[in-house]
Amino acid sequence: MKNTHYRLILIAGAMVASMTCGLESVAEVVRDSAQIWFHQSKWDLDENYRDNGADLNRMIERLRKNESSDSALKISAVRVIGAASPEGNVAINAALSRHRADRIFDYVSSHSDIGDFTTDFEFVGRDWAGLKRLVEADDAVPMRQEVIGLIDEIQKDIAAQGADSEANLLRLKCLGGGVPYRYMYARMFPQLRYSSMFVEYTYRYPARLMLNSLPPAMIDITAHPPMDVTLMIPDSFIAGESLCHPFYMGIKTNMLYDALALPSIGVEFYLGKEWSIAGNWTYGWWDKNSAHRYWRAYGGDIAVRRWFGKAAKEKPLTGHHLGIYAGVVTYDFEFGGKGYMGGLPGKTLWDRCNYMAGVEYGYSLPIARRLNIDFTLGIGYLWGKMIEYKPYGNEYVWQNTKRVNRIGPTKAEVSLVWLIGCDNYNRRKGGMR
Repeated sequence: MKNTHYRLILIAGAMVASMTCGLESVAEVVRDSAQIWFHQSKWDLDENYRDNGADLNRMIERLRKNESSDSALKISAVRVIGAASPEGNVAINAALSRHRADRIFDYVSSHSDIGDFTTDFEFVGRDWAGLKRLVEADDAVPMRQEVIGLIDEIQKDIAAQGADSEANLLRLKCLGGGVPYRYMYARMFPQLRYSSMFVEYTYRYPARLMLNSLPPAMIDITAHPPMDVTLMIPDSFIAGESLCHPFYMGIKTNMLYDALALPSIGVEFYLGKEWSIAGNWTYGWWDKNSAHRYWRAYGGDIAVRRWFGKAAKEKPLTGHHLGIYAGVVTYDFEFGGKGYMGGLPGKTLWDRCNYMAGVEYGYSLPIARRLNIDFTLGIGYLWGKMIEYKPYGNEYVWQNTKRVNRIGPTKAEVSLVWLIGCDNYNRRKGGMR
C-alpha cells in the first residue's frame, strides 16, 4: 500500500508539472496595430480622412487601459512603418515615409504612455512590395502579369544596387503605353500613402491564467506584413531641409575657351526621362589696333542630350550623355601678319558666321556636392566663308575668300558645372544615395 501511495503521488506531480509547462508554453504575445492614410505628397495628419481618427482612438484607448500596473498586459515592443506611392522623386518619397512614420508615432505617444524603450522605425519610400500585393489581388489590372514581372525586376535591381532610382518609375510609366500605370495611379496609389504602428504586448504572469480576459478585436501584425524595401534618408532631409519639387539645372563655363581668353557661359535644363537641353555662348572681343592684333570670337550652340548609364539613372545631369548640336561662330584672328575672319566684314552675325552641326559624346563627373566637370567632344560639319587679309599701315587689305567645308571635331568642352535646383546635388558614396 505504501509503495502504491508513493506511485500515485509521483503520477499526480508529473501531471501537475505537465499542465504547468503546457500553460507556460502558450504564446505570451498579443499584437495590436493602427494604420492611417495621407493625401498625396502630404504628411499632415487628417483625422477626418478615411478611418484615421477611429483607428488612432482605438489604439490609444487600448494603450491607456494597459498603462495600469493592474493590467494583465504590458507593452514589450513598438514598430512604426512609413510609406509612399511610387510617383514622384526618390528622395522626396523617402522623406515622406519618414515624416509619415514620425507623425503617427508622435500622435499616439502624445495621447498615451507607450513606455521607455527603443521603437523600431522603417521608412519604405516607394512601396513597390505593397504595389505588387495590390496588383496580385486585382484581376482587372491591364497587363497584370507583365506589371508583376516588372515590379519583380525593379525590386531585384533595388536589392542589387542598394537604392531606388528615377529610372524605375519611368519603366513602370512606359509599360503598355502608360495604360497600366494610369489604372494603378487612380486605384492603387492612394492605398500606398500610409503609416502603420504595431504594438506588441506580453503578459505580466507567465502561466497566462487570464486567457478569457483578452481584449476584443486585437489585430495581429501579420495583417500588415513587413515591407521588404528600405531606403536611406538623405542627410539634407534629416537636417530639416524643406520638401520641394525636384528641379535640375546647370550653369557652366568651358574652361578650354576661358584659358584661350574667350570667356564662355552655358546653361542646361533637365527635361525629364533622362533628356536635357543645353546652350552655350562665347564672347571675346579683344584688340590692339596699333599693333594690328585681334583676338575676337563670339557664337554659341544648342544641344539636345540623352543621358545613360548607372550614374545617370541615380541622378540627372550626371554620367554619360550622347547628343546632337548645332551652332554658329564668327571670328577675327590676326597678330601683325595675315589675318583670318570668319564671315563677311561689316554685315550682321548671320552674314559673318560659320555654321556647325554634329553629334557629341560626353561624361559629367561629380567633384563636389554642387559641382561637376563635363568632358564633351563633338564631331560634325563646319561650313561658311573665311576671309584672309593683311594689314598695311592703317588699312586691312583683302587677300582671299575661301569656302569652309570641313568634317571633323567642331566642339570641345571641359566645363565646370554648377548644379542648381532642389535635389540637384551629388550624394556621397557610403553615406547619401
